Amino acid sequence: MKQTIMVVEDDKMIRNLIRIYLEKNGYVVVEAADGEEAKAIFIKHLPCLIILDLMLPKVSGEEFCEWVKQQENGEVSIIMLSAKTSIEDRIAGLKIGADDYMTKPFDANELIAHVEAVLRRTGSYCQKIVYDGLCIKPRKGEVWLHNKSIQLTNFEFNLLYLFMQHPNNVLSREQLVTELYPNAESTVLDRTIDAHIKKLREKIEEEPAKPKRIQTVRGMGYKFVQNSS
Repeated sequence: MKQTIMVVEDDKMIRNLIRIYLEKNGYVVVEAADGEEAKAIFIKHLPCLIILDLMLPKVSGEEFCEWVKQQENGEVSIIMLSAKTSIEDRIAGLKIGADDYMTKPFDANELIAHVEAVLRRTGSYCQKIVYDGLCIKPRKGEVWLHNKSIQLTNFEFNLLYLFMQHPNNVLSREQLVTELYPNAESTVLDRTIDAHIKKLREKIEEEPAKPKRIQTVRGMGYKFVQNSS
């Protein structure tokens, strides 16, 4: 799965330039034009890395950086990209949690090299799948919903992981049984799957009776719906 990078920059031309180069190098890009918007985007997408301007409207880059580091699920790399060029500014940025610091004007190819270098050092942050605020970390066995930890049983975790690996694909009950109970197909009933999905919905859906994430496809099975917005 492609790694997601958030660009927080109030200058639209600079933001577009960075996005073009990131997408050219295979990254998924989400954007914010000010510090307040950046908070909402962060919680929804939980990016692997943030490219952060410091002089932002509403909430400064420094304040946003400190906010990110205070989040329970704030495991994310930050590259500060700023017109502030003094040694004192660089030191201050690194002290509040930045992993790297670049000054404007900058070369886009050099920025990509910095992004790749930081991600090599902090690659564990990207061992996750995120859709619309729901995040699963298979290596850590963690699930987060809108930046809050969700406790799942082992089966619920494996079920959700399977769904999130195949967004918008219908999975039949037979497929789910085969994948999750490989050695006990004959003893697992369809209603066992249905019961686990009901419990999972209660933990990840805003309205479990009207699920938006895990939807029933009549006569076929279930599918995890990826919100494209």
